[in-house]
Amino acid sequence: MGGQAKGKKKNKPKRKDNRPNRDGGFVGLSPQERMKVRMHEKAKKKTAEKYSVQQLLQKTEECMDSFDFEMAGLFCQRALDVEPTNLQVLDMLGHIYSELGDTQKAKEAFLHAVALSPDVGHGKYMYLGQIHTGQEAVDYYTRGIHVLLNALEKQETTTAQAGAAAQPDEDPELPTEKDVSVAYCSIAEIYLTDLCMEEGAADKCREFIEKALQYHHDNPEALQLMASYLFSTERNQEGKDYLLKSVGMWLPAQKHSAASSTTGEDIQNEIPPYESRITTAKLLTESEEYEMAVDVLEGLLEEDDEVVQVWYLSGWVCYLQLEKAKEQQEREGREATEEEKEEGMALKEAARSYLTNAKKLYNKLRCDDQPMSEHVEQLLGELGGEVEGEEGDPVLDEDFEPCSDDEEEAEAAAEAPMEH
Repeated sequence: MGGQAKGKKKNKPKRKDNRPNRDGGFVGLSPQERMKVRMHEKAKKKTAEKYSVQQLLQKTEECMDSFDFEMAGLFCQRALDVEPTNLQVLDMLGHIYSELGDTQKAKEAFLHAVALSPDVGHGKYMYLGQIHTGQEAVDYYTRGIHVLLNALEKQETTTAQAGAAAQPDEDPELPTEKDVSVAYCSIAEIYLTDLCMEEGAADKCREFIEKALQYHHDNPEALQLMASYLFSTERNQEGKDYLLKSVGMWLPAQKHSAASSTTGEDIQNEIPPYESRITTAKLLTESEEYEMAVDVLEGLLEEDDEVVQVWYLSGWVCYLQLEKAKEQQEREGREATEEEKEEGMALKEAARSYLTNAKKLYNKLRCDDQPMSEHVEQLLGELGGEVEGEEGDPVLDEDFEPCSDDEEEAEAAAEAPMEH
């Protein structure tokens, strides 16, 4: 009996220790923190009772379509609270965090998805490759390519078994050879930048570009990467040929689309990403294809006018056009015609305007690119200074502050009217 009595005494403190764990793990939390946890748990339960994961994801997608990623994150987090192992939710949440610039949370979401399903779904590996740098990024892209190739092989087997007559309509969600090409481009770009000093980097870069072109020979990104590679090895004319072929794959269609005020989905899918097109503008400028560079830069400004580098490059191209015209007149030993003087004045004012906007936006965004800032100042000094009272300056809302009370907004998001 004595032994039993002692056993009961030993169990008492255990029950006391375990009680907080059953109450949400409140050990060491302040009363305010405990209240916040309780409210969060209550909101999760209420959301699960009222809305399905599919409804929450629908609201998430609506917010993402309108670029309201903060609200999208709140709906998506609610969906994850209901189904913590839902891969679609995890992928979407990781993408949202990437858009919001929260690299750590994006990484956690994608790594959770990898742990749950390492061999299905290449997207998470592509995002992890973007988040990381150097060899780590290469490793993630390589794993993603492995998943992609396996998925493509299964698709081919399924299609062959079904027979040509029974082939289903093309599903945009299914992986394609173009996805493989884009992934190889990502690895090639790393060997052109982060790992460019590694032994054999140039050979590996070309190898992965060739693989990208093997899976999609008309991929503008792959063609442009080949141009960059050739320029870096001083094969300039060959590089220029690849560059012009790359730009020719999408720029004429984009200009036609802009002129007709319509943007077809097929055209959008062929246009390279924003950052890639900035590189396009740089390469065109280096190749003295100034008019084409201006077309690319105008498209970028139309899409997003709060990127300092695009304003700077626009001013730089105008300046170079002006200098080229002067050099030609000097070589020919003649004075500028009236028409050339008017064109020169227009280029000068355009350059001042672009560079003025670049400087103002640089200061508002508190950028950290000293060489670019110094070059902008130098160019403005040569051109006669900043443009005063420039209409259409990029204006930032200086009073804007990101929301800090996630729990309160999450509750409001979950209570928002939803279609059933």
